[in-house]
Amino acid sequence: MKKRVLQIAAFAVGLLALVVVASLAYVKLALPNVGPPPTIAIRPTAEQVEHGRYLANHVASCMDCHSTRDFSKLAGPMVAGTEGKGGEGFLREAGFPGNYYAPNLTPTHLGDWTDGEIYQAITTGVSRDGRALFPVMPYKNYAQMDPDDIKDIIAYLRSLKPIKNTIPASEPDFPMNFIINTLPAKSEGGKRPAPSDRIAYGRYMTTFAACAECHTPVDKQGQPLPGMDFAGGREFPMPTGTVRSANITAAKSGIESWTRDTFIARFRSYANGETQPDVHEGQANSIMPWTMFAHMSDQDLGAIYDYLRTLKPVENKMERFTPKASMVAER
Repeated sequence: MKKRVLQIAAFAVGLLALVVVASLAYVKLALPNVGPPPTIAIRPTAEQVEHGRYLANHVASCMDCHSTRDFSKLAGPMVAGTEGKGGEGFLREAGFPGNYYAPNLTPTHLGDWTDGEIYQAITTGVSRDGRALFPVMPYKNYAQMDPDDIKDIIAYLRSLKPIKNTIPASEPDFPMNFIINTLPAKSEGGKRPAPSDRIAYGRYMTTFAACAECHTPVDKQGQPLPGMDFAGGREFPMPTGTVRSANITAAKSGIESWTRDTFIARFRSYANGETQPDVHEGQANSIMPWTMFAHMSDQDLGAIYDYLRTLKPVENKMERFTPKASMVAER
């Protein structure tokens, strides 16, 4: 009898192992599955390229991660001439489940991609070779955008100066190397609201700018904390210490006392990247691309403000910056 029980147990364990192996093989080999890229042939006008430049630099801030930023200065202004060259790392030492690198978006890399392949990568998180992209790029946000806006960004990317830049291959850790394949999904796109519909348009621009991605705290698995939307406190390790994002709800610890003019003026104060002060040891810096958002239009910044004021106020007092322990000890 005992032998029979052991045989059944061994069979069950073997069957379970087979199911696990089969499931992992499916996730690894059959996913992501978002279908073929759309058939798109963009014949850009100068107006489309200019609108794409505006979106890529000052709303979606593609150039934030896909260019070089000078974090020796406050807010890490973009280094002129590096637009789209890629290479910024999102690394284990900063809490990421592996090492990931922003790809080159200039024609040196994307020159032989179809417009549909670029569109699919932006809106579904699946690269030309079928590889899932790590969602530090908020492709789920971009999936909700008006297809015409995404096409304008593509038109702008086509206009970039080609820059040769070898980018390391990403290295997802286990189990992210399996999980990452389950994240992409087909994109249906959305419709850009009329600017006159201030709240709907503000929600659209807030989603496009991925404000919630940085201004919502996350747990150890990187998942947003329930009830803490836009309440700030997400941690970002930086060379001089750890900075935490601001609360941008209409709470006392957030932007309750801010007027629309105050909100817009705060962004405008970063308009000139060359005049941003140097950041020294023990001093706070900001991961937020202020110098890029600073050139967003009054209409768009104002709409974002209007939308943020409709959100549930969430009190979240925090220490905005913690210097590195070694730096504190040296004081």
